[in-house]
Amino acid sequence: MGKIAFVFPGQGAQYLGMARDFYEQCPGSREIFRKATEAVGFSIEELCFEDEERLHQTRYTQPALLTASCAILKAIEDAGIHPDMTAGLSLGEYCALTAAGGLDFREAVQVVASRGRYMEEEVPNGKGAMTAVLYRRELPMEEICAAVDGTVVVANYNCPGQRVISGEKEAVEIAAKKLLEVGAARCVPLKVSGPFHSPMLKGAGEKLYERLGEVEIKRPVIPFISNVTAEPVQDPAQIRELLGRQVCSSVRWEQSVRRMIADGADTFVEIGPGRTLTGFMKKIDRSVKTFNVEKTENLEELKAAVLE
Repeated sequence: MGKIAFVFPGQGAQYLGMARDFYEQCPGSREIFRKATEAVGFSIEELCFEDEERLHQTRYTQPALLTASCAILKAIEDAGIHPDMTAGLSLGEYCALTAAGGLDFREAVQVVASRGRYMEEEVPNGKGAMTAVLYRRELPMEEICAAVDGTVVVANYNCPGQRVISGEKEAVEIAAKKLLEVGAARCVPLKVSGPFHSPMLKGAGEKLYERLGEVEIKRPVIPFISNVTAEPVQDPAQIRELLGRQVCSSVRWEQSVRRMIADGADTFVEIGPGRTLTGFMKKIDRSVKTFNVEKTENLEELKAAVLE
């Protein structure tokens, strides 16, 4: 086996009951939930297992999803499985940085609670939008977005055949119509609370950068791949700057995965709820092995495969 990459999903993967079996069966995972609740001042257990309405509100989604993913990560680490590199999609970067030894979990959950609040408050509800663009052949997506009046950009480079555009609601709708005219297969509006990863979140990014100045970011002990650059980043000051920029910059997920493969990763473990990243992997490079661990039985399958 070559190198193992741990990857973590972003907002949208959450669901009621996520990581509950790890909470119930793994003392280390339960301790992660306890630490999170203590750190943010409200019950993360109640949020993840009982309160579906709040779970889908950005300011609550982010600490809940981080906690669930890190609780699963803890069980994997306790089983003796460790990564050679890490990356996370958007919010998942904070799990990845924690896994890489660059950020203490307690501080991470406090920071993402602030991050969710800044993002939720930055743009009035209904003013922004995001749309997934599905296509079979490459389209001049950046050029079309740039030609539209108003703010609209490519927010996510997820995988071949899928991009996400984000910005002002009307500008996103116009860009989507133009993309359909030049050959996009489908444009699917996303149920999100804001125009994430667009310049409209610049103010939130600036607040987040200041907030990140209050926590200790260490030099990662294993390679950590940035969404903004799709490159490994080690310098704590640069990590802080990129995390601040990330909320208003494009997520270069496909490029990040290709960089990890170029650096020797041949096994990708998606840690957290859902199979979104595993689905992307199958479109990026089908030759690599993929696992997703969201249930305790998935961990048993992973152990059988890598602890030979």
